Amino acid sequence: MGKTPHTIHFPDEEKNISDRYRGFHHNDLDDCIGCGNCSTICMNEAIDMVALSEIEGGKGDSGLRPRVDYGRCCYCALCVDVCPTGSLNMTKDFIQVTNDPFEFLMTPGKDNPEGKDKISFTADMDTSLNVFDRVPMRELDPTERIKSFAEVLLGYNEEEARREADRCISCGLCTEACPVHMHIPEYINAIARGDDEEALKIIYDNNDLPEVCGKVCTRVCEDVCAIQVRGEAVAIRWLKGYATETVNNADLIKQIVNPEIREANNYKVGIIGAGPAGLTAGYYLSLRGYDVTIYESHKDPGGMVMYGIPKYRLPYDSIQKQVDYMIKMGVKIHYNTTVGKDIEFNEIYNNNDAVFMGIGLQDAWSLGIEGEDAKGVWSAIDFLEKVNSDETVDIGKRVVTVGGGNVSIDASRVSRRLGAEVFQSYRRRIEDMPADWEELEGAEDEGVIFMKQTIPTRVISDKNRKVTGLEYLKAKMVAEEGARPRPVAIEGSETIIECDSIIAAIGQQADFSLLPKEIADKLELNRGKIIIDDNRKTSIPKLFAGGDATRYGNVDAISAIADGYYATIGIDKMLMGKK
Repeated sequence: MGKTPHTIHFPDEEKNISDRYRGFHHNDLDDCIGCGNCSTICMNEAIDMVALSEIEGGKGDSGLRPRVDYGRCCYCALCVDVCPTGSLNMTKDFIQVTNDPFEFLMTPGKDNPEGKDKISFTADMDTSLNVFDRVPMRELDPTERIKSFAEVLLGYNEEEARREADRCISCGLCTEACPVHMHIPEYINAIARGDDEEALKIIYDNNDLPEVCGKVCTRVCEDVCAIQVRGEAVAIRWLKGYATETVNNADLIKQIVNPEIREANNYKVGIIGAGPAGLTAGYYLSLRGYDVTIYESHKDPGGMVMYGIPKYRLPYDSIQKQVDYMIKMGVKIHYNTTVGKDIEFNEIYNNNDAVFMGIGLQDAWSLGIEGEDAKGVWSAIDFLEKVNSDETVDIGKRVVTVGGGNVSIDASRVSRRLGAEVFQSYRRRIEDMPADWEELEGAEDEGVIFMKQTIPTRVISDKNRKVTGLEYLKAKMVAEEGARPRPVAIEGSETIIECDSIIAAIGQQADFSLLPKEIADKLELNRGKIIIDDNRKTSIPKLFAGGDATRYGNVDAISAIADGYYATIGIDKMLMGKK
């Protein structure tokens, strides 16, 4: 009792401890994405996710970082074992003496920046509890698939879907990235536990074309998946496809989803265009009690997903089945009805309480080079529409496609299926191509030959004005500060490639000729795109718009679906607000 306590100098004494001792945590704040998996796994509830002033959230980063309560922590390191980025580790540092109980709340990486020099326990990809490799997708052999328009991807079976869904850590970063904020972790968890019908109900809550998205979505959600930081993203798109394509008819969709349909409110909404934006607005407005009529110029619904996406990626039945379900929910569609020709815009505008316009981008940009009026020069959207409409298309034996996006890749792969040798001209590097990497790989597997850093300059034709070749200049990439390298033509590098057809896919623009002059003059545009607010309302009273004709960045199906969904909310606010 009379001795001096032997622990009095404990904090200052050097201790011999195990190399794998688990003391305080250290977190690399820059590598951490704030997924919260550490907080979720902690059985002692010792980890909270907190905002730090020096951390800005963004795409794929919640902006939050873990804070550990060492009054609760048992140093089990499960949080380290499940950290998908590998940013969270444990250190040999374990001593903290204070009279303030709140000092035992530590934000690793911020409160102990020196901890990075004392790391003693970490979980690499081999020892992590996460599964970093996705379940592969079965697909047709390239040598077989170019012989027909059979669907390339064969889809997950039940066992494959369950295994892949089990990889999801439910961080929710994907939901934030999704344009329509689908409930992604919720439907994936339903698949993982074997409740496919519940998954379908969750999906249809804010996506009326999920099978389309399950096959051709640009899946920005997967770009921010926590697992993809060190491994392969959870196959969110393919899991959505699994949950939707096994329901093989509209009646069964109706039976399973069984949405609430509100009592008729006596408001009428006219919709121009039966593309993803128009169909989505029509479906969710119908559920809210509106009398909805869609006017579509083609004989089939779907817009660009019907006429612009090849059937080996998106079969006709996938679209029609979902539209048949919408019709059962009360949506009326008038096909072969061109606004401005078969019915005037003012008639629709004056006879409805609100109008939604989802007209897409129908007019292709020209190449702007000499000789492009020759026979055999196609715009990709015209070419794909004719093929999808089962029209006979003669492109010859050798084709050059121009462009680097998904549309140009589609044109190349379709041309291969029509028996042509195909060359793809792009003015930048392959890694700069905006096309989906899966589409690029598919094209390469099918024999498309890429001509990178080539700038078309002239179409060569014979005396009958028939295409015989394409002249181009080779390009070098010039670095520019703050931007991607710019292609600059190499003087004197003129080269001619012989071909029978040239298919241009360098962009499209909207056609506003359906609008009467008094409306067109008042419609606010920016660089040819309709200006809309957050409710998708235009500068014209009671006129809403969405889809490709309003977008500068993501011109894709899921973004159009988001526009239709949020326009529904905007129209509902405007009209039901009167009551």
